[in-house]
Amino acid sequence: MTASPGAALGARYRLLERIGSGAAGEVWRVGDAQGPDLAAKLLRREHAHDAGLVERFVRERSVLTRLRHPHVVEVRDLVVEGETLAIVMELVGGGSLRELLRVEGPLPAGRALPVAASILDGLAAAHAIGTVHRDVKPDNVLLAEGAADLGSAVRVSDFGIAHVVAEGPRATTGIIGTPEYLSPEMLATGEAGPPSDVYSTGVLLYELLCGRTPFAGLGTDFAVAYRHVSTLPPPLDLPPRLASLLDRMLAKDPLSRPTAPEAAGILRSLAPELAGLPALPVASGVPVFEEADRPGTVLRGVAVATQPEPTDEGPAPELGPSSQATVLRSVPRRERRASERPTVAAPVRRRGGLRMILAAAGAVVLLVAAVVIAVQPRGGDAQAPASDAALSARQQDRPLPTGLGVTRSAAWDATRGSVVVEITYSAQSAPLSGALLEVLPGLDAADGCPAVTWSGATAVRNQPSVTGVGARCGWSLTDVEVAAQGSVEVTAVVPLAVTEQGALDAWLSGAASVTTQAISDSAVAGTAYPVQRLRGVRIETPARTVSQTPLPVTLVPVWPSGADPVNPLLVTPSSGPATSMLDAIAGGVGGVRFSDGCGGAVAVSSDGLTVTALSVTPSCELRARVGAFSDLASSPFAITTRD
Repeated sequence: MTASPGAALGARYRLLERIGSGAAGEVWRVGDAQGPDLAAKLLRREHAHDAGLVERFVRERSVLTRLRHPHVVEVRDLVVEGETLAIVMELVGGGSLRELLRVEGPLPAGRALPVAASILDGLAAAHAIGTVHRDVKPDNVLLAEGAADLGSAVRVSDFGIAHVVAEGPRATTGIIGTPEYLSPEMLATGEAGPPSDVYSTGVLLYELLCGRTPFAGLGTDFAVAYRHVSTLPPPLDLPPRLASLLDRMLAKDPLSRPTAPEAAGILRSLAPELAGLPALPVASGVPVFEEADRPGTVLRGVAVATQPEPTDEGPAPELGPSSQATVLRSVPRRERRASERPTVAAPVRRRGGLRMILAAAGAVVLLVAAVVIAVQPRGGDAQAPASDAALSARQQDRPLPTGLGVTRSAAWDATRGSVVVEITYSAQSAPLSGALLEVLPGLDAADGCPAVTWSGATAVRNQPSVTGVGARCGWSLTDVEVAAQGSVEVTAVVPLAVTEQGALDAWLSGAASVTTQAISDSAVAGTAYPVQRLRGVRIETPARTVSQTPLPVTLVPVWPSGADPVNPLLVTPSSGPATSMLDAIAGGVGGVRFSDGCGGAVAVSSDGLTVTALSVTPSCELRARVGAFSDLASSPFAITTRD
């Protein structure tokens, strides 16, 4: 198809005018024969000749079309026709965040933080259904017209584009995406998970606050990419809590970053406090990059040697034979304190070592090797930490189907002789409440359960005879209420004697693992801990109903053990109160909304709770949203006349 005004796009669309272009293709305003104008991204013609790309494109359809969130550009359709591949989406007419930055420059924190929080909200919705954006940047954040404020105007676009295009064969020296926004792990392997999106949003937030990305500067794309894995971002003059969150979002280790819901909740809580702060001045001058606190790496091409080079620091790691081996050896690096990090406007300091590494690279081999070294766990350089060393560990769970996110941080407190565990619970699109299970065992399996002191929640020992969950050393936390898109923190002081980093890491990981096993146990029956244990919701209707009558609907909870029709979440029509389970996962009946899935054959009341069969149809489908469970659909049912 020739992209020109008036040309047809599929069976129902027609190109009207080109409104933008990018690396993946062109964006057009299109007319829709069945409704208002939409936007269509036409991928470049050469992509249509890549069979693997076309297959991925088609495979993405079901994911992209069911991603629905107020801060995500809604994908309506995918067109595959001859040499044409197009994504049809809602038309957002307020320009992009990139255009806003060009006009206004750095934003004050009171405006920047809600923008980043809204982006993270949209990403969290995608992460909950297993989708990663992979290319978060201001160009891919559109702004809706007529919004009350900048945060509510945010619409994240281009989900799936980077995934479809980037998974094909790439050139040896190619970097897919914009280097300024790529995470270290993305640069290393080309693969990305939810933490990569959080990292890119951290880069974007940094840019919103000061006018440039943290690792921009002199040099090629490879130089910028290398800074992502080897240097610290120049610090900004920010309040401590905001600076701390930004550092976490830009952490080199993906596991050290907050989840998208957690970061969004913190940003949203900080925004009112920082509303009066002026915008930072535009960052100027050549930035100085302080190297990250990790073992240095020297890379040199050498002939294969049968004996390792002598060194005062011990033998180099065995890398195996190669015709052009690369020898990697740790070199000493001076200790640095956080206070030694330079400001953005500090004078330039020359770093011969970094320049030599970049000059010697000349190819992506250096970049990939450097990234792989950077993202590996750093256990080898601290075999036996001193007893007074600062021991800390961090772990985060995958978001649960209810939208619950859990992040655990543990630190050894020598003054108390205990491990202090901070647990952050976050929610996505629906409020969460009710009892939560947390298992905190002893250091060894043979140890008794420690006497934990809790704050931030009411805690009692889990009683298997009551909950049905047989978790040893389990605690039931109540009075935990997490607002939609918010987070809360609970603290546990655990009397454990931990003197080694490895022991603390293993203990925290083990505690999280046994908690996950307990809430996922398919042998457990009952309705305890619904926020953690609920896996799905099933809509049940009669196989046949009569027109002009209310449609009976039952929302059935699905647990690890299977569906439980005996204890439904909701039965409608009903005038009774919401069940405690529905309160816990959706905030009550207000978190439930039914919608017509059969072309007007049913009507839904204004509160979204009562469904009436209207007209005769052989096959009808009811859709629903229950808390964070979106895009639910019933089995087909028929609507008939009275016998």
